[in-house]
Amino acid sequence: MAKYDSIKLENQMCFSLYATSREIIKLYKPILDKFNLTYTQYIAMLVLWERKKATVKDIGQYLHLDSGTLTPLLKKLEAMELITRYRDVKDDRVVIAEVTENGFKLKDLVLGVPEEVFCKVNFPTEKAIELKKLLDELLKAQ
Repeated sequence: MAKYDSIKLENQMCFSLYATSREIIKLYKPILDKFNLTYTQYIAMLVLWERKKATVKDIGQYLHLDSGTLTPLLKKLEAMELITRYRDVKDDRVVIAEVTENGFKLKDLVLGVPEEVFCKVNFPTEKAIELKKLLDELLKAQ
């Protein structure tokens, strides 16, 4: 191994993850545009659809987003009438986000999004499943 091989871009796992993530998210854009959602708004809604309501802190932890990113995103979803936000009656420092009726209607509309994106990715299903497992393991190891 040559002295500088470890710092070649082509040898950086982080770059492969970064570039692949950007390219996959680009595939989502035209699909999510139909629903007036950004990718980050979409994944926040995925969390809320699963849970119906969650604290902002829990959403941030689940999505690995800080409050500086999450708060404006949730404000926008609230302005779109997809969620409501309110303070916990037991602890007013805690903000809860909850899916609205309009938010649940959107859930039915976006059902085909994952398949539509996957059809644009030229990658075997079995390898995609294995890659997802490996990425989940890598994320948990952090």
